[in-house]
Amino acid sequence: MPGLILGAAVGECVHVAGVANFLRLAEEVGYRTILLGPAVPVPRLMQAVREHDPDIVAVGYRLTPEAWEGVLKSLVRAVDGAGERRRRWVFGGTEPTARVAAASGLFEAVFDSRSTPADVLAFLRGAGARESGRMPPQTLVERILWKHPYPLIRHHFGQPTVAATEAGIAAIADAGVLDVLSLGPDQNAQEHFFRPEEMDPAQDGAGGVPVRTADDLRRLYAASRRGNYPLMRCYSGTRDTLRWAPMLAETIRNAWLATPLFWYGVLDGRSRRPLRESIPEAQRLMRWHAERGIPVEMNESHHWSLRDAPDVVAVAAAYLAARNARAAGVRDYVQQLMFNTPPGTSPAMDLAKMLAKLDLVESLAGPDFRVWRETRGGLTSFPADPDVARGHLAATTFLQMQLRPHILHVVAASEAHHAATADDVIENCRIADGAIRQALLGLPDMTLDPRVAARRRRLVEEARLLLAAIAHLAPPGTPDPLTDPETLARAVEAGLLDAPHLRGNPAARGQIVTRMEDGACVAADPATGRPIAEADRIRSLLGFVPDPDEPGVLLTPAGR
Repeated sequence: MPGLILGAAVGECVHVAGVANFLRLAEEVGYRTILLGPAVPVPRLMQAVREHDPDIVAVGYRLTPEAWEGVLKSLVRAVDGAGERRRRWVFGGTEPTARVAAASGLFEAVFDSRSTPADVLAFLRGAGARESGRMPPQTLVERILWKHPYPLIRHHFGQPTVAATEAGIAAIADAGVLDVLSLGPDQNAQEHFFRPEEMDPAQDGAGGVPVRTADDLRRLYAASRRGNYPLMRCYSGTRDTLRWAPMLAETIRNAWLATPLFWYGVLDGRSRRPLRESIPEAQRLMRWHAERGIPVEMNESHHWSLRDAPDVVAVAAAYLAARNARAAGVRDYVQQLMFNTPPGTSPAMDLAKMLAKLDLVESLAGPDFRVWRETRGGLTSFPADPDVARGHLAATTFLQMQLRPHILHVVAASEAHHAATADDVIENCRIADGAIRQALLGLPDMTLDPRVAARRRRLVEEARLLLAAIAHLAPPGTPDPLTDPETLARAVEAGLLDAPHLRGNPAARGQIVTRMEDGACVAADPATGRPIAEADRIRSLLGFVPDPDEPGVLLTPAGR
């Protein structure tokens, strides 16, 4: 049970704001607090310690380090003379005064201008202060709840060699800027890890770190066991995924699975698996993780938007992915929401699309299916100019905070030019953290904007039409068409699920045309280029438009 914290700016320092902010955060987690105010002499501080018997004493000093050395010597003498080292002492100040404080050995935790409110909350909740040596929670859900209201910060990382990646992971962990490090293996590993004879040596390190053995993964995980001990997760592989799963669970304690439903096969060229093979394999993969209590993310819907599919297809795909995860027994589901995709999507229409996805996905939620929101910026939307890209990162992060994400996946501003280095990851996580801090001070509710609300309603209505149309493709007697691999494969082949970038793909229809209209991506008539309603698009493919409320088509949550 949290106790009492006594705080003061000591000596001649009148800068009490830092101590006051520390106490405000302490009150959020249940502590009682007393603020003595600015310029508190050491004798008065010690008298207050005797009178109030606090569990923690928070000391602030922001003037010169030379002056602080004298005040600190007086404080240490007083503390030792009164036998008060048994009490917990913390310090907050500038980087120079913090270095002096840390060298004294008096303080359990030292916070400076680099420290974030999340760092302070982590300490107050019993872990996270680097000086304390305590390890933050090491499972996804526990860490989300521990860091609330701040989202977990995630970033992907992978250098062209294992050694460089190992060194970078250590630097990132020491910096304490992220909670989840997503390991990105190269394409050779993702597709051919268990078939090394099929690897192309010329492609080693292309797109990520060339992990070749389980010991490589153990080595990379060991590098993260320092600093703020970030969780680690890894791409699921694009082939032999059921062999990847136990290896990742054993070597890096994979924090959660991320896998698509339709992709990582012939649709995107990442492997040669046809849909009728990749979809059941994805379902088995989810079930494997569900049986072991490992959370699952289906990074499905944004793959359609990355290929310029209309927004309604992306919304329907989000529901399909979540429904299949629930049917597989998943209890903790991570809904990834990629903003800025396709490029040119306006903030208003982006927000409407994400809200529509959540409306459908969270309709499945219940005691046995919890939905955790993860947001991110769209990689293809980042400008090549690094300064402009930093502004883009801050802006998209600020917009994403409208959804109160549990996880915020940072995409480095450098990614339009080169794969993020450790320094890039650290810098860009700090940029995102600055936007998050501002947002948590209090945002206007953009979800109430009339344009956002209208687009949100329309997308939900049209997605329900599309899902009903997909259900009508099911073979007779199919218990749940929307989790049936045959039905889902037919939906792609029939063009109900389609994207312009699939033109010429042997597994897809690839005939849909889209355009940006008022900041939204919509289907267009191939002959005229004018936007068409989803009902008209469905009618052109099936010859009729199913009723989403028709018996047998009603989109109720899938049973277990």
